Amino acid sequence: MAGVSSPGTDVPAPKRKAEAQRKHTVGQVMLVSSLVLALVTGLGVVFLYRHLNGNISTKSLDAIGNRPEKIYRGNGEPLNILVMGDDTRSGDDNDIDQETGGGSDTTILVHLSADRKRSYAVSIPRDSIVDRPECDDSAAAPDVMWNAAFGTGGELCTVAQFEQSTDILVDHFVVIDFNGFGEMVDAVDGVPVCVPEDIDDPKHEIFVPAGDPSVLSGDEALDYVRARYVGELAQQNDLSRIKRQQTFIAALIRKVKSAGTLTRLDRVVGFLDAATRSLRTDEGLGSVTRIGKIALQLQDVGLDNIKFITVPTAYYPLDSEFKGKVYWTEDADTLWQMLNEDKALSPNLLADSVTAEPPATSSEAQESESPAPTETESPAETESPSEEASPTETPAESETTAPSEEPTPKETTPGVCA
Repeated sequence: MAGVSSPGTDVPAPKRKAEAQRKHTVGQVMLVSSLVLALVTGLGVVFLYRHLNGNISTKSLDAIGNRPEKIYRGNGEPLNILVMGDDTRSGDDNDIDQETGGGSDTTILVHLSADRKRSYAVSIPRDSIVDRPECDDSAAAPDVMWNAAFGTGGELCTVAQFEQSTDILVDHFVVIDFNGFGEMVDAVDGVPVCVPEDIDDPKHEIFVPAGDPSVLSGDEALDYVRARYVGELAQQNDLSRIKRQQTFIAALIRKVKSAGTLTRLDRVVGFLDAATRSLRTDEGLGSVTRIGKIALQLQDVGLDNIKFITVPTAYYPLDSEFKGKVYWTEDADTLWQMLNEDKALSPNLLADSVTAEPPATSSEAQESESPAPTETESPAETESPSEEASPTETPAESETTAPSEEPTPKETTPGVCA
């Protein structure tokens, strides 16, 4: 019949509606899924941010009195961050170096230049004899070991002691404990360091395997940076330990900045989680946002411009009451003044420095030991710094006899394998 559709002519219409409906349904599912994914991702970021911030405990620098003023008046702002190691290990007897924990054997000033083109990390020997300021309820004390301040009044007392001793204003401080340090190393699957020979100290349960390089786990890394009894005579040498610390931190920086680490989300999150859980900072540095901004600024500093040095020191005479301890030389005064004025350090202050750039291979290191380097070679291009006292450590006899009257064997150069 005209004008009347047969059953066959009605079939296409419902089919088109069904296709449209399915397309609409698929679109809805995709939209909802995207929204859910975005929501979950957003919540994950917020959760991670809050979690990392919650890991960090803070203190105010306002509690410190009689603070110095910044001398630098140029463009930009240099930053001085005092980094301290806390010997405390929660749940561990911590008998390394016959210590019970709760002290600090590591103090490093990290100076970031105003133009963000260079960074210096200056290690302060724990055996330095200085005057400690009044801290909390403890009266000031003259001629005490550097690390006594941390045991007396914690990180704020150490900051006050540093400012009094150097006349440099500390912008921020960071305290990291043993557990966090080891976990940070494990989070990046170990750190490769050249260990020329086994470091074996059974008395203090320390063992680090030799390797060229040896990829150190968290526990091995702790042994490496803490060991003070190395060599046949097993004598204590804090300056040698400082050089190992500098070598290791430089290697850790290289590992963290490597593409294999930064492109692995699990490693990045694990590293940040381990780092923040182990940190105590001042209030101004107490957020991952602030820490991240400084880290981004450090990225602009080339590895060859990140240099590790030690405060110029000399051993006290063997007949002194401070035998085995060190005092800061006149070169230390020059060092603090140059940092305070944000000047590039002079070559003599950098003569024994360690850089964060990749070290030479063993064969290259051996070649560098050949006679008389040329005048154009820089310290980084010549023989790697040794673990002995630096050239500024006088008198000369103390380089082979301190800290005891028995001769100290020459330790193997860190970062150079035979």
